[in-house]
Amino acid sequence: MTILDIAQFDAPDPALLDLADEPIGTSFPRCADGNGTLTHLFFSDDEFDIARAKAICSKCGLAPTCLADAIERAEPYGVWGGELLVEGVIVAVKRGRGRPPKHPRPPLVVDEVPVPPHLVA
Repeated sequence: MTILDIAQFDAPDPALLDLADEPIGTSFPRCADGNGTLTHLFFSDDEFDIARAKAICSKCGLAPTCLADAIERAEPYGVWGGELLVEGVIVAVKRGRGRPPKHPRPPLVVDEVPVPPHLVA
């Protein structure tokens, strides 16, 4: 391996330079943490998890694109672009398993906790 080979590895990737010109929040989905640790929120039966997933999507710049792509692919279920899909159709709430309650429950709203500015890189 020569010095020229090493210099080739240190050169910036042109694809990454193109990403630098995009506005923050529009090039990378907020739900993609790289580990899959948020996946259970987006494909859960629990209404609290679904509300958390919708809160994450609500601040994502890619939400409209994500929803349009999910509808185009006919995704069977899950939270896509801030909307809940069941059998490929947008629904307001997912019907739980078992017998429905006698008295309807109030809608669940979960706000995402903001990250303090000094912790944002």
